[in-house]
Amino acid sequence: MDLYDKLTILADAAKYDVACTSSGSDRAGTAGSIGSTAPAGICHSFSADGRCISLLKVLMTNVCVYDCKYCVNRRSNDTRRAAFTPRELAELTIGFYRRNYIEGLFLSSGIMKNPDYTCEQMLRTLELLRNEYRFRGYIHVKAIPGADDRLIERLGLLADRMSVNIELPSRQSLTALAPDKSKTDILRPMGQICQEIHRSREELVRYRHAPTFAPAGQSTQMIVGASGESDFQILNLTQGLYRKYELKRVFFSAYTPVVSDKLLPALNTKPPLLREHRLYQADWLLRFYGFEAGELLDEAHPNFDPLLDPKANWALHHQDQFPVEINKAPYEMLLRVPGIGVRSARAIRSARRVSTLDFGDLRRMGVVLKRAQYFITCRGRLAEGLRITPEGTFRAMVSGRLIRELEPDYGQQLSLFSSMDAAPTREEVLQCLTGEL
Repeated sequence: MDLYDKLTILADAAKYDVACTSSGSDRAGTAGSIGSTAPAGICHSFSADGRCISLLKVLMTNVCVYDCKYCVNRRSNDTRRAAFTPRELAELTIGFYRRNYIEGLFLSSGIMKNPDYTCEQMLRTLELLRNEYRFRGYIHVKAIPGADDRLIERLGLLADRMSVNIELPSRQSLTALAPDKSKTDILRPMGQICQEIHRSREELVRYRHAPTFAPAGQSTQMIVGASGESDFQILNLTQGLYRKYELKRVFFSAYTPVVSDKLLPALNTKPPLLREHRLYQADWLLRFYGFEAGELLDEAHPNFDPLLDPKANWALHHQDQFPVEINKAPYEMLLRVPGIGVRSARAIRSARRVSTLDFGDLRRMGVVLKRAQYFITCRGRLAEGLRITPEGTFRAMVSGRLIRELEPDYGQQLSLFSSMDAAPTREEVLQCLTGEL
């Protein structure tokens, strides 16, 4: 099998792993080396399905001794197998880099023979890139659960970011769908990576040229829709991972049925892309807006409303906390207003120190007033001519384009002699939203 055939097979096998961001590292170029990594991250291009393609994203091998039921590379699945040698993959990466096709490498692998052997192959590849080819560009490597701690440590000293995919949100799902894996084997390297990052930071304080361990941190990925966990369970786990292991990102991957199994959704089942989207929105609220998982969902309401983003849904269920006066409200409360983001909340906080703000000022700051106006006052007054009703507020929170598609006359001036069409039903909006995604 030639190198092109291997690349075709192993690049295609890697497309289901979405945890491939490349920001957060600063690896400067040096004399005699090639490439560098900027703190702001690598410029990305995107494929038709929204995946990042600026990194060479491949598996070391799709040969796997595990038999995870959801995985296209599982041992029992009849698929073409291939494996790179460390030298082949290092030369391929450098060749693509020199042609300006890529700016870095995202490397994962199936489990070939055993975790230690697989980790050694990946480690040899990184050693060739860093030491022999003097490559200073971005490298994201997947840690192999079950591999020796010393191998994980050596990988982290060569990579910019590491990740360990937790894959399934509960121990029960892992036992049912991935019997060869255990929760302990997955969480142990997460803990080790977290500890090594802390130790590396402490050494850098004392020794300027101390080696850095995974300077861009670590991330993980969860599959959404392969098992029966609710959004509440997934979000609680996400919050716990951020707090315990200090992850940079938790990625969510809508399960795409690729193999047939009685424990998995049928092959003709559509990926739950809207659910994935809502989880990403909630993840953003956890990381940047000060929300807790228990505020967004609870056992009585375990799943997100598909029609409303999580922040708007929270605001509609906490009308007793609104409206807030834009000139006096705490910064933390400004962040909870639909239509006000982190940047505009900071701008409001700074500007109101020197003058009293009105709705025109907010518009110039980038506040989305068509959403925010239902939850704020300026100088003690609502927006001019605004009449707040539950129905009107709900319609403002749902995508305006969807409403226009369902009700063409919405938002247009009405004749005295024309009658308004009936408002779209919840089911109609949901069908339109699902079709749009």
